[in-house]
Amino acid sequence: MIRDDLIKHIGEILSDFTLSGAEVLLEHPADLSHGDYATNVALVAAKEAGKNPHDLAESIAAQINENKPESVERVEALGPGFINFHLSRDFFAESLAHASKKEWGNNTTLANTKVMVEYTDPNPFKEMHIGHVMSNTIGESISRLVECSGAEVKRANYQGDMGLHVAKAIWGLQKTSGQTVDAARIGAAYAEGARAYEEGEQAKNEIEEINRKLYAGKDEPEVNELYKEGRRVSLDHFEEIYQKLGTKFDYYFFESETGPLGKQIVHEHVNGVFEKSDGAVVFRGEKHGLHTRVFLTSEELPTYEAKDLGLVVMKADTYPSDLYITITASEQTDYFRVVKKALELMYPDLAEKVVHIAHGMMRLSGGKMSSRTGDVVTAETLLNSVIERVNEKMKDTSMPDVNTVSEHIAVGAIKYSILKQSAGKDIVFDFEKSLSFEGDSGPYLMYSHARARSVLEKARAEGISPDTSGKKPAVSEVKRPAVSEVERLLYRFPEVVERAMKEYEPHYVATFLTELAGSFNSYYAKEKIIDGSPEAPYKLALTDAFAETMKNGLWLLGIEAPEKM
Repeated sequence: MIRDDLIKHIGEILSDFTLSGAEVLLEHPADLSHGDYATNVALVAAKEAGKNPHDLAESIAAQINENKPESVERVEALGPGFINFHLSRDFFAESLAHASKKEWGNNTTLANTKVMVEYTDPNPFKEMHIGHVMSNTIGESISRLVECSGAEVKRANYQGDMGLHVAKAIWGLQKTSGQTVDAARIGAAYAEGARAYEEGEQAKNEIEEINRKLYAGKDEPEVNELYKEGRRVSLDHFEEIYQKLGTKFDYYFFESETGPLGKQIVHEHVNGVFEKSDGAVVFRGEKHGLHTRVFLTSEELPTYEAKDLGLVVMKADTYPSDLYITITASEQTDYFRVVKKALELMYPDLAEKVVHIAHGMMRLSGGKMSSRTGDVVTAETLLNSVIERVNEKMKDTSMPDVNTVSEHIAVGAIKYSILKQSAGKDIVFDFEKSLSFEGDSGPYLMYSHARARSVLEKARAEGISPDTSGKKPAVSEVKRPAVSEVERLLYRFPEVVERAMKEYEPHYVATFLTELAGSFNSYYAKEKIIDGSPEAPYKLALTDAFAETMKNGLWLLGIEAPEKM
């Protein structure tokens, strides 16, 4: 990347000034007229050099100008000691040639590494809710960012198919025996079991007995049959939602599998990492600035904590990786710190590879929508409600595959609303704003891409091809207009992708695409692209580079980029 080349070049100049200790940082000026890159290295190094910062900046700029790279048009010192770089016309032409390629935005930061990303994690026998949509959206985007950085990525889903919630659902199913077991019935059964557990001692005892039987693996035909069928129906229903969200998992882990392993691990480390307390087995987190948590109950049942220990070990056995990333709600942050500390004391090398990324909560503007359980908004309810609104907006559209496009727009609207800000923040999902075709929304980005593709399609029909060679034109040829704002943004895309991956923050990509789309749409409004002029092929190259950048960027967000809208 040009940024890395400039940093290296500046470092060499600093060495000539015997100022090699100063770190070179490059940023993009907010005002494009101030150049394409700026560094404050002269301000940082001035004290060491014993010089006035501006004078030092002037000296460094002059030295760079004497032997500047071909990609740089000029370097200048401004203000109290900033050095600004203006990139050359040829550089922007070459960048369009790169941006028109399918692999545009990829990097090799994680080349030759293996990464497992775990996300979504709904529980069979319960509804998948909007919190799971957040986890899925962020997890899928991070998986793609890691993937395009050269790593081999495996997507994992960890699901709670064992526990009190399962017993509550089975208890509820028993009360409506004889009916078909489907997703709606399971959701209603869980809601009934959860209510009864809190309100009646008899129901509570019955549910806890079902839970004990499930953990013990007892031969109880009715319970086991309901468990088997309910689990299958739940998982099949989840797959339908994953398909709409554009996610396909490589590995599925279940608490029924991690529980026994976690229990074994805890037992092997009692009187070392863990200790017994009132019949239970606990981890004294206070010794490490954390808090105490139970890993085995007094009934010898593994808690979520023990199961998570088993999960990490099972992941390492299933797919040995350099990194294990888990995405969950921020309310589990303190919980994960305790689990990771316990893991660190037992398997320090494995613990170093574990990364927890926390996301905020989602709520809906204007109150909650109705749902089967009455107390949560389900993923299915949210998706269907947004699809319904999109269909209403597109009811007069005659384009083919309108239903598929409507679904893609709906999913894009939801995902962009989640990804446009830092993962740790809570978000308010606003139906109207999220579905707007103007401004800060997923549909706006998708429409901007479709608009560019439409221009390219029209040009092809007229026999005009984009000039994507990136080569310098002959002196007599007038092909290249003045550098546009779109070009001054396009070349930054690989930098944005790399930063988003390193910080696990897809919002950098979302923000960049929004700014880029706004710039292109302004360009489109004032510039006739297919105008028969010698510059038309170059303007088409810019349009092609924009479309490819939008497509690649939307892919990183897990959003489809329709050719037509």
